[in-house]
Parts: sequence; structure tokens; C-alpha cells
Amino acid sequence: MKTSKNRRWRLGAALLTTACLGLTACAESDRGGSGSDSGSDSGSDSGGGGGGTMVFAGSAEPVTLDPFFASDGESFRVARQIFEGLVGTEPGTANPAPLLAKSWTVSEDALTYEFELEDGVKFHDGTDFDAEAVCANFDRWYNAPESAQSPDLTYYYGSLMRGFATGPNADAAVYESCTPAEGTATVKLAKPFAGFVSALSLPAFSMQSPSALEEFQDDAAENPTTTEYSTAQPTGTGPFMLDAWERGDSVTLKANPDYWGEKASLDSLVFVAIDEPKARADALENGEVDGFDLVGPADIAPLEEAGFQIVNRDPFNILYLGINQAVKPLDDIRVRQAIAHAIDKQKVADASMPEGTKLADEFMPDLVNGWTEDVTKYEYDPDKARDLLEEAGATGTTIEFNYPSGVSRPYMPAPEDTFNVIRSQLEAAGFTIKPTSDRWDPDYLAKIQGTPKHGIHLLGWTGDYNDADNFLGVFFGQKSFEWGFENKELFTALDEARALPTVEEQTPAYEAINEQIMEYLPGIPLAHPVPSLAFAAGVSGFQPSPVQDEVFNTVTIEE
Repeated sequence: MKTSKNRRWRLGAALLTTACLGLTACAESDRGGSGSDSGSDSGSDSGGGGGGTMVFAGSAEPVTLDPFFASDGESFRVARQIFEGLVGTEPGTANPAPLLAKSWTVSEDALTYEFELEDGVKFHDGTDFDAEAVCANFDRWYNAPESAQSPDLTYYYGSLMRGFATGPNADAAVYESCTPAEGTATVKLAKPFAGFVSALSLPAFSMQSPSALEEFQDDAAENPTTTEYSTAQPTGTGPFMLDAWERGDSVTLKANPDYWGEKASLDSLVFVAIDEPKARADALENGEVDGFDLVGPADIAPLEEAGFQIVNRDPFNILYLGINQAVKPLDDIRVRQAIAHAIDKQKVADASMPEGTKLADEFMPDLVNGWTEDVTKYEYDPDKARDLLEEAGATGTTIEFNYPSGVSRPYMPAPEDTFNVIRSQLEAAGFTIKPTSDRWDPDYLAKIQGTPKHGIHLLGWTGDYNDADNFLGVFFGQKSFEWGFENKELFTALDEARALPTVEEQTPAYEAINEQIMEYLPGIPLAHPVPSLAFAAGVSGFQPSPVQDEVFNTVTIEE
């Protein structure tokens, strides 16, 4: 069904009223077409569009429209429509594929990457996408001011590239330089990073117009997520462009008529925020939205029976109970072991996750290289939990339990339900729990990842690409506020594993690290939930991705 542009105003109270929302030597592009000439052959004769407006509901508003300063899925969902990176993913997989770079070569020492760039591509403001633009983006990230180097602003760059040109981690920086040439950009690393190409598929590494950044963005602003660029002038090369962001209501995108690839069939794409899964389902049934993400487990069967489409992503995620060792007595391994033995993961999954959810024994799914059966496991045993607490002298000690409200995530579809089950299990094993709930945005992530003021906490991760470092390295590669520990042996093992040049060499290293982590027990891996989306009957062409690399230029909508 085609959608009236005015229909989004009927969402009323359902909308949030606050802002929440080893590598091969050479890879060749198999993307259909190349440059502006091929782009002109796809889409409608008028240059894209002509297919009406689609309204899609997420669980929150984006935090920002500048993906360099984003780490949340809703910001990335919008960013993927506006921006593109050098590298994308193969449809339906987490594996890297050419995008703005049509091929690349890697030196034998795995320190130099030469990217051959697509020809004739322009940013939305008319600026040429070329090697100078590529290097301008790399240099921007590397030279981020120290005020922007906090995990709540530059989480991905800091975690994956390990350091900036300045600041306390400058000596650990992976990036060294970028050299432009005609049709190619050569990036040199200071140390090997086998997952570098795969990491470039992240929206945080999107190519952005240097002209627009210079005019509208201020990376040194007190809050660079709320500048004119971050809220009104995001400028990429993607199939959609920003029309308007009405905070607390909707983000409206319009088709890019000059897109170099497959032009969008839709005229407009509207993203709205509805925080409750049942409210999203009601909006679809009432014809107020055409699709939504994160279907509540209880809503799947009724929607299917009513004729709506349910689309599942392959689970490529982890839900965990994090433990902040900066807070006593959580630094005591016996207390952490007691928490692990107190939790019945199957009951947690049954109560708050969709059918098909897998229970987790380590901090990444079994699809990822380095996963192993041979890790320490902590069976549900509340008696053992009580004994460990008594041995640690911590029986009855009050522990803060942080959990988010006003949000659902692929790895955490119903956080309040998950919290309630785990809380009762911990209390039954002798813990005294102090519940602390914060709204996901702007408070929860900022507290957990940006301050030491939290205890045990629910959080998770949807993998961005198929590499163990994207799970283990992101979580445990260096000291962080979230986990509150300094384990130099683990940090060194992860550094060494991420620098190994081939998958064959990495596999035994990551298997050993998984066992090391589960013996040290920085947190409790809980489950790998199956994420589901729902669509009206007239929607077609949506391509689900395990890493949510889902671009709506392939989507059509019919009456």
C-alpha cells in the first residue's frame, strides 16, 4: 500500500516525545554497475523515486545523524540510507564486500591497503567522492579532539583503532596515514589489524562530504551530536538524503535522484520511534506504519495470522549481564561466580526472548571464528551460588542492578522482563538487589559506558562483521568504564590475536582467549535472541542482514 505523507501525524502518543531515537590480497567488486553511468540506468526515468512513502518504526530516535559519533542501531539505520563506506557487506551475510571501493590490495606485512575507488560518485552536496575525500575522512577520525575521544562519542573508532593522534591512547593508535592518488587511496597502519577491511563496513566509518563537514560540523563542540551537521546537514553518497528531522517525531528522507547505484523506488522514507513492541505492532495493524523492527515475542503469531509478513534475521548477537569490577564486592571472582550460578538462562530466555533463541556460553555466537565448546561453564546451581557468597563474606550485600527502559534491541527485545527474571533468581540465591532503571537515551549508555557509577547491568551487542575481535576486542580489548577491570594478560592476548594475518592463525588464539575470558568471568553471557521484523503485505524487496546492513533502496510498496 502506498502511504500518505500525512499519515505519520496520526501516530500520536505512540511516538516518543523525547529524543531517544586474514584478508585476501585482492577483492573485486561484484556490485551491479559502476560510477554515475551505471547509476543512470537504474531506477525510474526521472532519476529514482515514484514509489510513494514508506513509514518504518524503530524502537527509538537516532541519537545523531553523524555516524562517526554514533554507536546505536537506530542512528546507524538512518545512516545506512544517507551514507556509504569504502566497504559494505555481502547481502544476507556479515562478510565484507566492495562498496565505494571497488577493490583493494593488501601488502605482505598487512600494514598497507590500497583502495581502488568507484568513479563518478558525488556526495549529496555535489562534492566529488575521490581519494582526497577518503583521506580527509580518515584524517578527521584520527585527529578527533580529545573532548570527542570518550566512548559515548567515538566508541567504534576508539575501540577498533585503539587511539587517536593525541590523547592518552595515542601510542596505541592503529592508523598512521592516508595518501591520495588518481583513483586510489592508500591507507597505512602502524600495526597489523586483520579485521581492518571488515571494520570499514561499519557506519561509523562512512564517507562524509569534506565540504559539508567543514561548513556545518564542529567536532570540538560541547556536544558534537547536536550540531547543525549532526541534526540537519548530514551529507553522504547514499540512495537517500535528509529531508527533515523533527525531533521527537520523525526522520524523513527523500530519494537521491543522482545516486550512483540502484536508485530508490520510494519517493520518501520516514523513520518514527515507538518504544514499546506492542505499540509498534498496533501501529502496523492500524495502518499507521508499513513495517517495524524488533517484534515482541508475543506478537509474532498474531501478526502472521492477521496476514502480515514476519522476516527473521540470523542471530549474530549476544545479550549479557555485565559486571563492573570497579564496585565492590564485584571484583571478587567468587561473587562473580555466584552470580553466574544463580542464573537459569533457559528461564530467562523463555520469559523474555523469541522462540529459537540460543543460550550463550561465551561472548560471541558460534558463527564467529574462534568460538569453542571448550570454555568454563557455570550451570544453574543456586545452592552453590549461596556457598560462594558466604565464602566471599558477601551474603546479603546490596548490589546495584542497572537496566534500560524505553527501548528494545535485537539482543534485548524485552529488557524489563529480562531484568525481572534475573533479579528474582539473584535474590533467591542470597543477593540483595538495588534496581536502577534509566531511559536508554540519553542516560543509560552514557552511564554504563561513560562512567564508573553502575553495578551489574544488562547490555548486549549485534556483531558488525564476522571477526572475533568485533566481539571480544570491543568488549575486553582495553580498560573501560563498563567492566572496570585491568587485566593486562587478557588485553595483550587480544592485541596479539587481532594482529595475526590469517584466519587459520587466529582460530586457536581466539579459542584460548574465550576460555581465558570465561574463567576470569567479567560478565555472564546469556543468549543470542532471534531478531524479527514485520511488514505490511504490500511491502517487498527488503533484504534482512544479520548485521542490520539494510538499505531501503531495494524496497517497493504497493496498494
